[in-house]
Amino acid sequence: MRVLVTDAEYASLDIEAGVLRAAGHELRTARCTTAQEVVDAAGDADALLVQYAPITAEVFDALPRLRLVSRYGVGVDVVDQEAARARGVWVCNVPDYGTTEVALHATALLLALLRNLGGHDREVRARRWDYQLGGPLRRPSGLTLGVIGLGRIGRMTAERAAPWFGGCVGYDPHLPDSAWPPGVERVALDEVFARSNAVTLHLPLADRTRGLVDAERLSRMPPGSYLVNTARGGLMDLDALVQALDDGRLAGVGLDVLPQEPPEWGHPLLTHPRALLTPHVGWYSEEAEAELRCKAAQNIVDWASTGRPTYPVVEGR
Repeated sequence: MRVLVTDAEYASLDIEAGVLRAAGHELRTARCTTAQEVVDAAGDADALLVQYAPITAEVFDALPRLRLVSRYGVGVDVVDQEAARARGVWVCNVPDYGTTEVALHATALLLALLRNLGGHDREVRARRWDYQLGGPLRRPSGLTLGVIGLGRIGRMTAERAAPWFGGCVGYDPHLPDSAWPPGVERVALDEVFARSNAVTLHLPLADRTRGLVDAERLSRMPPGSYLVNTARGGLMDLDALVQALDDGRLAGVGLDVLPQEPPEWGHPLLTHPRALLTPHVGWYSEEAEAELRCKAAQNIVDWASTGRPTYPVVEGR
């Protein structure tokens, strides 16, 4: 098996190399940012390990030998899944490597917003010692938490954060009632926004979810609400978020992801005093990174030995 790592932000690829070479497979590396660069680098590759490089229909057409794409991470929006399905190419991911880390990060952002930790920190550093300068704070037991997406991460976030709140509502169109978590009231999507004082997002990015958090949905939220996103930046309209912060609809946002990463540095959200931003670090711990890289490579090893990857998203042939 010839395997190409199209792109990766790790200092070395020793983990992937160890997994693949132990099974007798060849590893190549590249630094691709475009579909054409993937085509040029892949040659006769049987499988791709991908982080951010776009894997388009044109890539599949130019690489007829390609049989599998394994993505570092949960989301597979960098891969044209319909094109892969039409050509019988397997697509797989690693859905369970950083569940604890992302749920912890989402909860940390949420609690930091509720206590305005960022604002109080700025005031103290400016030599202003006054608990009232950060504005009014609310007791969480009088507020409602909304969780959109109740897979592994959303469920764990609800389990950790909901006890602080007076109630919890949730939305997930794919989760059956039999698997619905206790303590979370199932409601429609727009009702989550209308009833929640704090909303946390745990959805994949797809055509149906792109731009889901727009001006209309934000306008449904109670004044002085909070929004946390540790899922995908493309779920949000950033300009609508800034407007909602400016007009008081949102008291704060906690974002680990943005539609463009790194962001457009001049965007007003990046300097907004009620925006708490982190650099897509929610997934990260040393242990989670090692697990991610090992499992992304193991997808390929399992497919080569059994005909099926560990975590298929699109089934090939």
